[in-house]
Amino acid sequence: QVQLVESGGGLVQAGGSLRLACAASGRTFDNNVMGWFRQAPGKEREFVAAGSWSAGSADYADSVKGRFTISRDNAKNTVYLQMNSLKPEDTAVYYCVARLRAGTYVPRGEYEYYYWGRGTQVTVSS
Repeated sequence: QVQLVESGGGLVQAGGSLRLACAASGRTFDNNVMGWFRQAPGKEREFVAAGSWSAGSADYADSVKGRFTISRDNAKNTVYLQMNSLKPEDTAVYYCVARLRAGTYVPRGEYEYYYWGRGTQVTVSS
C-alpha cells in the first residue's frame, strides 16, 4: 500500500521557519513529480510547490517564491519543504502529493496528483 506521511508541522511565530517532511512508502518515486499543496480554513486547496528531480526543475506559487524551497532525498524516499520567513497567511494544512507515473511535467492542478498524504498543520502566529 502506497503511503505519503507528512511531518514537521507546528506552531511558529511570524518570521520563523519550519521544515516539513514527506516520507513515501510502498513504492519509490525517484522519477515522479512530488510536491505540496495547502488548505487554509474556509479557503480552497492551493498549489504550493512541486519538483521534478529527474529534470532538475521546480515550480513555486508566487506567494511562497523566495521563501520556500522544495528538496528531496531519494535514498530516504522523502521530500522536504523548507519554509522561511513564515507569515500568518501561510497558516494551513499542508499536504504532500505525488504523480502516479514518472515524468518531468510539473503541474499545478490538484487533479494532476494521484497520491496524497493526510496533511500536517502549520500555524503561524502574528
